[in-house]
Amino acid sequence: MPVQKKYPALGRGLDALISTEEVLTQGSSSVGEVPIGRIVANPGQPRREFDAAALNDLADSIRQIGIIQPITLREMGDGTYQIIAGERRWRAAQQAGLTTVPAYIRTADDEKMMQMALVENIQREDLNAIEIALAYQSLIERYGLTQDRLSEMVGKNRATIANYLRLLKLPAQVQVALKNKEVDQGHARALLGLTQPSLQVRLFNEIKECGYSVRQVEDMVKDLNSGKTVKSGRRSLTDRSARRLPEEYNLLKDRLAGFFGTKVQMTCSAQGKGKISIAFTSEEELERLVSLFDKLKG
Repeated sequence: MPVQKKYPALGRGLDALISTEEVLTQGSSSVGEVPIGRIVANPGQPRREFDAAALNDLADSIRQIGIIQPITLREMGDGTYQIIAGERRWRAAQQAGLTTVPAYIRTADDEKMMQMALVENIQREDLNAIEIALAYQSLIERYGLTQDRLSEMVGKNRATIANYLRLLKLPAQVQVALKNKEVDQGHARALLGLTQPSLQVRLFNEIKECGYSVRQVEDMVKDLNSGKTVKSGRRSLTDRSARRLPEEYNLLKDRLAGFFGTKVQMTCSAQGKGKISIAFTSEEELERLVSLFDKLKG
């Protein structure tokens, strides 16, 4: 039978808010005071970084009024308790000098624990998109989950899961910027429309320098994929893969150049769309080309 915790009367300062007793209840959904020294972080915690200023503010609040909402732990075999949800509160409690924290103690296997940690963090303090993607990928790799199974676990549709996971295919510079919220997730998704990592990085640098909106980046990606050269400030961006022609196209280009007696350019996108450009250097040469077309029509 769990022992009831005795709370001192109000008016005794911090003693009225902080307990020094050990855990008195345990098992699924029980609650008690757990010594901070017996609590360990969850290695599967999806949050990788904690804002120092926010932690300081939370620690100040805890010094004044204590922890309002218990953290969630699971009991380990060695007498320690692993955090399922509430690592931020635990860290702030340490800064505040607490020796125990109120906690719910649950039984959870590793898969369930990480799911609970992810869901709790998403709901309580937004993870950045890369942290969410890494957490999803970790669940998939650790437990052999399909995206369908993962979507059921975390309550997100499969398309949302897939979109987050695609972010991990971006160049490292873009992932770091997304983590630091220097670019929007919409920018990142637009960059995924490009197949060349080097071009993704170049356009990413233009986004940072010029402050392009998501819609502008989407339009630029569309133009690049169609073989167009995109102007950005003093720079020009070109998807060389979209302009790389198969050998038969090069042969055709050479034949056209020979027929018209001038330089001919061809571009072709991966979708098979393209254009032919015929150069002329004077009005006389333009008239000559027009007469050639007239003969072709006749």
